[in-house]
Amino acid sequence: MSLFLAFLGVSFIVIATPGPDTAITIRNTLLGGRAGGVSTALGIASGQTIWALATSAGIVALLVASEPLFLAVKYAGAAYLVYLGVKALQEALRPSHQAEALAVANADGDKRLSPGPD
Repeated sequence: MSLFLAFLGVSFIVIATPGPDTAITIRNTLLGGRAGGVSTALGIASGQTIWALATSAGIVALLVASEPLFLAVKYAGAAYLVYLGVKALQEALRPSHQAEALAVANADGDKRLSPGPD
């Protein structure tokens, strides 16, 4: 548990630390007002969208060019869907933790309300 909390702490610091996009947006907002900040933010968002589309196009080109790679991705996706289905079935068949806690609480309450020695 302590390892997980350490991971969360480091993750929060890394995520909360502003990057160069934030720095340039703040700079341009301070120098050019709201219009400068909005223009910078829109430019950054446009650039990130173009990079995401180019990356997607490159991955699609690789999958089209390589049938074995496409089959591997397809089978990995199918295996993941089967895994999710099995987990959902296991969760549906497992008795609810809430029902167990309620039964224990009711048993304790009945025990306390009953007259006589324990």
